[in-house]
Amino acid sequence: MRVVAKFGGTSLGSGNRINRAADSIAAAVEQGHEIAVVASAMGSTTDDLLDEIQFDADDRDRAEIVSMGERTSVRMLKAALSARGVDALFVEPGSDDWPVITNDLGEVDIEETQRRAAELAEELDGVVPVITGFLAQNLEGEITTLGRGGSDTTAVMLGKYMEADEVVIVTDVEGVMTGDPRVVEGARNVGRITVDELRNLSFRGAEVVAPSALSYKDDALDVRVVHYQHGNLLTGGTLIEGEFHNLIDMQEDSLACLTVAGRAIRNRPGILADLSVALSDAGINVDSVASGMDSITFYVRGDEANQAEAVLHDRVVSDEALSSVTVEDNIAVVRVTGGELPNRPGVILDIVQPISEAGINIHDVITSATSVAIFVAWDDREETLEIIQKQF
Repeated sequence: MRVVAKFGGTSLGSGNRINRAADSIAAAVEQGHEIAVVASAMGSTTDDLLDEIQFDADDRDRAEIVSMGERTSVRMLKAALSARGVDALFVEPGSDDWPVITNDLGEVDIEETQRRAAELAEELDGVVPVITGFLAQNLEGEITTLGRGGSDTTAVMLGKYMEADEVVIVTDVEGVMTGDPRVVEGARNVGRITVDELRNLSFRGAEVVAPSALSYKDDALDVRVVHYQHGNLLTGGTLIEGEFHNLIDMQEDSLACLTVAGRAIRNRPGILADLSVALSDAGINVDSVASGMDSITFYVRGDEANQAEAVLHDRVVSDEALSSVTVEDNIAVVRVTGGELPNRPGVILDIVQPISEAGINIHDVITSATSVAIFVAWDDREETLEIIQKQF
């Protein structure tokens, strides 16, 4: 099996942890697996280096300075592997074998990186390359970086382009957990999770795998997250499944928009749950929900609008904090879903501006970490879909 193993800063944060990392790599090599290693800077080295730049340094100088953290890590880990009889070499920007090429803005040159990664993969038989994470170089040989979470990106990107069977992210968490163990009791490891689930969690605070890395994952490449204390690169942790699919979808059936107004709704604990449960008990599925300071809007199937209005009206007349419910029929929704949306600055503007310029009124916009839903009048749906398709 061919594996790209990425060791985060915490997992290389001391001599003992470097020894532990080297032991796990050596064990996998002894079992006959082809291993390539991506190493982050030890501990908080990168942040410490950045803190010490107390002068006006340009981007190239800053990149050269912060690169010293990863450059030190690969030398330490290579030496630890050599001490265990493993044939290893460190690979850093400037090396003949260096694979990751970008332009000056840090955007990956996919064609050149693929070519170089394939060449590096051909050398894996009996040799373990220890590659600096986070760093890249442009075609002129100048140091660039891949941005926040760049070591994860290096690992998954190389896993894809080196045709690895699996990428293992070795970090300081027990894979993906059911909740934050520092906050909730009984949090446990999640054995499997999809890229869409994980990316939504990642963009909402779960620091497991950098979201930018997951865009390089495809169905053929397994990605697993394990704790550095686990000691085995080939088992355990959380397996991340699937790949991102960019999708533009227009719902076939019309929706109805029901808005419940009330005084200071946002300060009323449980009001959203009360209204949602009432609809659920009536067998009505809620497509989407939007809330304001003094209102909550539910989108339901158009043929269930009358029933939903009656259910919500019962809640309004029984709760003095609620004032009224109104209904608007014949609403269409067009959804844009894609793993790259969060990395595209101005994506909302890219969607709504051409729709506005076409004279189409946008009824509502609801976003998540990886999707945007545009609600318009039913008669405007085809033109809205065409405009969005041109943008993506």
